[in-house]
Amino acid sequence: MKFILYKTDGSGSSDTEIKNFPTLDDGKGVDALRQCILAVRANQRQGNASTKTRDEVSGSGKKIYRQKGLGTGRAGDKRAIQRTGGGVAFGPKPRSYNQKVNAKVRKLALTRALVDQASSGSISLIEEWSIETPKTKDFNTLLSLIGSEKRTLIIGETINRNLFLASRNLPNVKAVKALDVNAFDLISADQVFSCVKGINSLISKL
Repeated sequence: MKFILYKTDGSGSSDTEIKNFPTLDDGKGVDALRQCILAVRANQRQGNASTKTRDEVSGSGKKIYRQKGLGTGRAGDKRAIQRTGGGVAFGPKPRSYNQKVNAKVRKLALTRALVDQASSGSISLIEEWSIETPKTKDFNTLLSLIGSEKRTLIIGETINRNLFLASRNLPNVKAVKALDVNAFDLISADQVFSCVKGINSLISKL
């Protein structure tokens, strides 16, 4: 598959071909991709919502008033669930929302996401991420030269200190090492820029 290849300083571009780029039949891996995305979002939930049951609400367990003779309905203590300030029936308690996804499913989902981004023309390559200074302004200038305007995923074989410091303050930019890229990272980005070594490492992961 052919991709646009930018020079290290972003000054010019040409076409290059990645011969070992993966391919998938239409529809294959869509369910796996959906499962992985749901798992990532579920695993991000804290699961710390909590309510008090009738036993946990502070207060006396004494009967509010006598059973008969007042012309009112029968009532127990003030901690009953139907009363204001009382307990909650079947309310949420702290729990884990974590979902496990098998390695084969994760790999298929990553392949599907990578193929989809490549098919839509959202993936571009750069010879190498050579960031001499950890300055966000300089890195933002480089991104402007290679046409980055939306949510951007930066993939490198390694993420050195200068690249990490220069990119972390940009709200729409995320820099990830090739071996750490997942399907959620790919589909969350409008544009993907990878160095040549980075895309080869990502492909070898598949």
